[in-house]
Amino acid sequence: MSTLSVRQVRRRFLVLHGLRWLPTGLMVPVMILLMQERGLSLSQIGLVSVAQGLVVLALELPTGGFADALGRRPVLVVAWIVNLASLLLFSVADSFALFFVVWALQGVFRALDSGPLESWYVDATLAADPDAKYEAGLGYAGTVIGVAIGAGALIGGGLVALGPIGPVSALTVPVLVAVALQAVALVALLLLLSEVRPARGRGALRTSVVEAPRMVGQAVGLLRRSRVLLALVAVELFWGFGMVTFESLLPIRLSEVVGGAERAASLLGPASSAAWLAQAAGAALTPLLLRRLGAAPSAALMRVLQGVTVVGMGLFAGPVGVLVAYLACYTVHGASNPLHMGLLHRQVDGPYRTSVISLNSMMGQPGFAIGAVGLTALAEAVSVTAAMLVGAVVLALAAPLYLPAWRADRRAAVAPDGPAAATSEPTAAEPAGPTGAALPTGPEAGRPTEAAQPSGPEVGLPTEAAQPSGPAG
Repeated sequence: MSTLSVRQVRRRFLVLHGLRWLPTGLMVPVMILLMQERGLSLSQIGLVSVAQGLVVLALELPTGGFADALGRRPVLVVAWIVNLASLLLFSVADSFALFFVVWALQGVFRALDSGPLESWYVDATLAADPDAKYEAGLGYAGTVIGVAIGAGALIGGGLVALGPIGPVSALTVPVLVAVALQAVALVALLLLLSEVRPARGRGALRTSVVEAPRMVGQAVGLLRRSRVLLALVAVELFWGFGMVTFESLLPIRLSEVVGGAERAASLLGPASSAAWLAQAAGAALTPLLLRRLGAAPSAALMRVLQGVTVVGMGLFAGPVGVLVAYLACYTVHGASNPLHMGLLHRQVDGPYRTSVISLNSMMGQPGFAIGAVGLTALAEAVSVTAAMLVGAVVLALAAPLYLPAWRADRRAAVAPDGPAAATSEPTAAEPAGPTGAALPTGPEAGRPTEAAQPSGPEVGLPTEAAQPSGPAG
């Protein structure tokens, strides 16, 4: 890993990131329609998708610890093999039971895939240059995700428009192309991702299984001992709650202003594709924000601005205003995710990076669940606008949680002996505390990370993680 330069590490990271998300984009236009074509009702489609959420909830944190203990490369290889198997099964599935297995495999894939590639990038970058700035690379990764999914969706739609190929239905063709691309991605992963693994040899797997719970415990201990890290992870609770506004309530709001669900659906299709490009453009702004304002102030500003865009979605009276606010929301979202993840990585100095990412990703899930119940109930009892305004306030309330990270950065900047002398926050290099912990450091079509992978749920069939959230549609 240390033989690679910072530029080489970034290039490999972005190539692998693009290959990972391109099959997802291909699945976006056909996923629901193909299951309907194979005989599933909408209620059955909702039920099979539950399998993914349950598996992710059960495996997210243990697999993060496993990746830290065994190594990121082998875990990613297994994850991408599982994804390849799920896509192959999806191409031939024709029953409720088989589709349930497909979504369960997707849950395994998402849990294994959540964090290792990003952790490898940060660790490999620091191995090449301990003073390197990796936040810009995380921003470029957000751009790559948006472009890859947007391009994949366009290709998938074009393949469907070409019609069936022999006995293969038009809706199945993009799935088979996604299978081929996933196989290419797996080969690229084997060729491009090299690392110095913490465990090797015949007993590596058994040792890693034993070590994984300890890695998780170290990460949890890290969370308890670092005010900065605790505040950063708490941001995800607010974000998950507020995400309901622009992923679940936006279609209902749009149907209100255009006078019908069918008209709203016809507008949301192209708007969702545009939102992916807006998210990519927002991620591309990350280096500029880092230079002008710094990571923590920029991240706080993005949370406030995202709340403002949601206010616009709730108050604008016409479809143009609502959709402009929607695109602005995803532009801000694209910029905020790499800033947040960069700050999170700065708090981890040790072998627990993927476990911490998994913890961060998991915090968004209860936030989204509470928001889904509370905001939809408020929308039904009062109005959709009222629910969106409440969600906007909650999104903006996360901004002060970046203050501890900002203060720590300021102390590090003025300390004569470097960051270690500048902050009272513990680091992962320090001795383990009483708990044994060494000290510091989101659904379906239209809701991918991260991850990436960005943070929050993924899109389409392969939904994410610690990965990026994407446009609903």
